[in-house]
Amino acid sequence: MTLIYEPSDDSFLMKGVLEKEIQRLLQENKSIHFLEIGAGSGILLKTARDIGLKNILGSDINIDAINHCKQLGFKMIESDLFEKIKGLFDIIIFNPPYLPIQEGEDKESQLATTGGKDGSEIINKFLKQAKKHLTKNGIVLLLVSSLTKEINWLDYQKELVGEKKLFFEKLSIWKLSKSKQF
Repeated sequence: MTLIYEPSDDSFLMKGVLEKEIQRLLQENKSIHFLEIGAGSGILLKTARDIGLKNILGSDINIDAINHCKQLGFKMIESDLFEKIKGLFDIIIFNPPYLPIQEGEDKESQLATTGGKDGSEIINKFLKQAKKHLTKNGIVLLLVSSLTKEINWLDYQKELVGEKKLFFEKLSIWKLSKSKQF
């Protein structure tokens, strides 16, 4: 049995931002295609469904998380980031493993929390792949930590849409969209 990432401060921060962004987008587009990379417990998939989205897809590399979310009624794909994802999406969300590697952390915990040496390796790979899956006016909601270093934002337009200060870090949610060069 592998660990399924349980909702925490980062999940709840993303949930609040997601609720606002979906409401805003629903005013413009009633047929939103939604993708969550790294669905974990499914809390954000449930948020999207509760607001009224129908075209919801989740992915994870953790088969236990996939099975859990399938039991909740969601369409899921086992995929390392966008490896097996096809199609375009109006909203792509990712609450990634974003912490720099820590000495002595067990492998299971690292899978859920560690984004590489600087904390940004998974994020940078995600950012490079995500733009190929965004609709023309689509957005990415990405959570990062003040402890995450060396993020390559490429040429996304970015806007800070959520923040939460914790005792040892600050969590931030960035709304990213395609720049004119894409």
